Amino acid sequence: MAKSVNRNFHFLASSKNVGSGNLWYPSADIYQMPDGWLVKVELAGVSTDEIEIDIQGNQLYIAGCRRDKSCAVGMTFQQMEITYSRFEKTLRFPATIDSAKVEHNFDNGLLIIRLWKGEK
Repeated sequence: MAKSVNRNFHFLASSKNVGSGNLWYPSADIYQMPDGWLVKVELAGVSTDEIEIDIQGNQLYIAGCRRDKSCAVGMTFQQMEITYSRFEKTLRFPATIDSAKVEHNFDNGLLIIRLWKGEK
């Protein structure tokens, strides 16, 4: 599991520093509800089969890869600001979430994770 916590997404300012191949850190929001937690992670362009979710103790780890599927042989880029590579995000909670029931889905480029208090 990743050891870094709450890293920030790095925006690329110029095409000289193309981010492909670099690890990136998506933005996330966490909401506490009476019956658990709601987590939203910004993952536009990421396929659902490219996502890994793991819970250990009080940490939620999300990782995967965003791939550029629109690139074809013979194409050259004019400008590249979107990072296509592996990503990871580790979020800490104030208490253990090991026993939480986990539900997740994609909605308009957002990964929505619900952690319900109680048994898995």
